[in-house]
Amino acid sequence: MTALLTTPGALAETYQREGVVLVPGLLSPDEIATIRASFTDHIEADPSFGFDDGLPDGDILRRYPRVIHPHRRTDLEVGQLARRLMTDPRVVSVVEQLVGPAYGAQSMFYFKPPGARGQALHQDNLFLQSHPETCIAAWIAVDDCDGDNGGLMVIPGSHTIQILCPEDADPEESFTGNTVPVPEGAVRLQTEMKAGDVLFFHGSLVHGSRPNTTADRFRRSLIFHYVPQASVEVARFYLPLLAPDGSEVTIAESPDGGPCGEGWTSEGH
Repeated sequence: MTALLTTPGALAETYQREGVVLVPGLLSPDEIATIRASFTDHIEADPSFGFDDGLPDGDILRRYPRVIHPHRRTDLEVGQLARRLMTDPRVVSVVEQLVGPAYGAQSMFYFKPPGARGQALHQDNLFLQSHPETCIAAWIAVDDCDGDNGGLMVIPGSHTIQILCPEDADPEESFTGNTVPVPEGAVRLQTEMKAGDVLFFHGSLVHGSRPNTTADRFRRSLIFHYVPQASVEVARFYLPLLAPDGSEVTIAESPDGGPCGEGWTSEGH
């Protein structure tokens, strides 16, 4: 992870070169404890709050499904928390250093309990279809994470290539069905993060994770996606966007299909 550790003045330079930067300790231990407890308590009381991805009975991710767009559930305390963090100046200010003024497009929470499969290598903007500027992710570690419990794996520099069309993923390794081919000569970097660290990465960066092989360590994460305000369209699933002041903004919808064939749909992300 040394190459991704940067001083504040070097964030933009590292991001442009690698497509990914790590900001340690952006959220405090108390804040992380609140996030962890709020989402875990809510999903354990009501698994229907999550998105089960059509997974089979017995899959641990049926019990701990990922949560999509919690920031839209302003009727719930956990939704209000997600919305507040999505517009938190500490997170938004880093996004703005990297891509300029931006709107929030998506919030997600992943639980990844012991025994859970990972998510195959992919590129986020295949789903968001933000144009002409790509999206950017803010991936907040809610638990300490590494290779053993399925921490993120990234391919620095892969953001400079075009969107790659997906292939079938290994169902033993990934709960999602698609993956992207790894560019020739690419180096896979296994991240190691402490709870409260935030990884910011480009929408074309190839990234994913392996299964959680530990017996007792969750790998929870809260993820936000943003699109630069210079973008003129985004997939329908992500509208309306959220401005830093909390107001909602609508831009044009990108056409269905994307670069990888007419059968592709943004709602699958």
